[in-house]
Amino acid sequence: MQKIVECVPNFSEGRDLAIIEQITTAIKDVEGVTLLDVDPGADTNRTVVTLVGSPDEVVEAAFQGIKRASEVIDMTQHSGAHARMGATDVCPFIPVSGLTMEDCAELSRTLGKRVGEELGIPVYLYEYSASTPERQNLANIRQGEYEGLADKLKDPHWKPDFGQASFNPRSGATVMGARKFLIAYNINLNTRDQKKATDIALEIREAGRNARDPKTRKFIRDEHGTPIKRPGTLKAVKAVGWYIDQYQMAQISMNLVDQEVTPIHLAFDEVVKQAAERGLRVSGSELVGLIPLNAMLDAGRYFLKKQNSSTAVSNTEIIRIAIQSMGLNEISPFDPQERIIEYQLGSKTEKKLVELKVTDFVDELASDSPAPGGGSVSALGAALAAGLTNMVGVLTYHKKGYTDHWDEIESLSNAAQALKDTLLYLVDEDTASFNQVMAAMRLPKKSDEQKASRDQAIQKATIYSAQIPLRVMQESLAIMKLAARMAEIGNQNSLSDAGVAVLQAQAGLEGAAMNVLINIPGIDDQKIVADMKQQVAELRSEAQELSSQILSIINTKLLTPNT
Repeated sequence: MQKIVECVPNFSEGRDLAIIEQITTAIKDVEGVTLLDVDPGADTNRTVVTLVGSPDEVVEAAFQGIKRASEVIDMTQHSGAHARMGATDVCPFIPVSGLTMEDCAELSRTLGKRVGEELGIPVYLYEYSASTPERQNLANIRQGEYEGLADKLKDPHWKPDFGQASFNPRSGATVMGARKFLIAYNINLNTRDQKKATDIALEIREAGRNARDPKTRKFIRDEHGTPIKRPGTLKAVKAVGWYIDQYQMAQISMNLVDQEVTPIHLAFDEVVKQAAERGLRVSGSELVGLIPLNAMLDAGRYFLKKQNSSTAVSNTEIIRIAIQSMGLNEISPFDPQERIIEYQLGSKTEKKLVELKVTDFVDELASDSPAPGGGSVSALGAALAAGLTNMVGVLTYHKKGYTDHWDEIESLSNAAQALKDTLLYLVDEDTASFNQVMAAMRLPKKSDEQKASRDQAIQKATIYSAQIPLRVMQESLAIMKLAARMAEIGNQNSLSDAGVAVLQAQAGLEGAAMNVLINIPGIDDQKIVADMKQQVAELRSEAQELSSQILSIINTKLLTPNT
């Protein structure tokens, strides 16, 4: 698995676009790093930058951004609505793939040491990188903000983890660490009263608020006279209330620090509830930076279930429901291709076959290029079968007369959706695997060493080229089984669609089988060859038996509909 890390430095400048451009240019100039998002805020006077790449390149890019920020941002002149303590206020690393949280913590320590030594900026470590439990919470480190930093550095208890304990007036201090994916999320209220927003924020944030005696309304204190906290309603959530003049509205500004504990949709609904209790309305919400795909899909499914609607619809539709339900378009357009991290990464890659128009795809097939070919067509055919299977389920869910099967139908439909997505991926992967074989054949072969390396590459690519259609066969059979069950318990007005799905999936399976067999002669390892031949034979046999049974039943029903 490729090692990919995300880094989200927050710079204390959100108004001067020329300054922001200088910082982001320094980051973009590091080869191998992708700048996913730049999100400036005028009222907060803060810009959130999101970059991804391999660990070494991301550390280098982050350093260059911090270095440039120290040159162009003067904290003695800074003011804004957001808490901050430095020109680069916070710089977390987040594992995306192939990395552990400890790997990211080590990256933060590497960067922190360099920033402290080369730039003379005090650095504190937080979250999973924290050197003490007290420093795990960013709010504890940032308490007193920039204005209180000079005195804080005099306290031995707050000696920085890297750099000297001396005040850097221009750059302040920076906090670095490793954390889970944090969703920065603001919810809009139909009021300009910051106090009302703050009241809700205190009610929902995990830290809660000072408890009051219900009769006297005075704070309840412990034996030492310290106010006792009443926990908020949402775990793993930090929240403040503020007024944004640019939007002419108050907002609940939240950091969802662990989306597995409190996902974005539950945070939204809790604020809706709290607002209603105070006679307020939530008018929409705003995402700051990027969000993982799963978070949006979970949100969309959550709102679909609240509507008693099927969740077995396309990802595009699920995301649309999430956007509409949470009002993510109220302040500015929410483009999934720009705001969802996986889509952003995908947009940097070569255009996919499955993204072509139907006519363009067919024209590409009809050209003299050997790929895409029968393997990609087989995968696409099976994907179409999955789509048909799901359609039958969606047309059955919550229909009268099928009540006893609603739960199973929903499960079958979601399984079909997952298979559809897998097979669409395999459409392009089949062509990519063929291209890998051709690339291996073009490797040099002048020396014995080059010949051996080339032969090894050809073998590896050829085996993979056979494995892809073999997987298409497996997924196609799974679709046939889903379609067969849909034909039994699904909407009988869509019986022909279930039948077509069975036929289409079987065609995909048979086509994929041919593509496995045509690759096998190029494989030297006879154990792999024998295993693949056996799998092909078994999958074909099972598919033919299933097809014969279910198509006989379907055709009998179609010919005698009243029986």
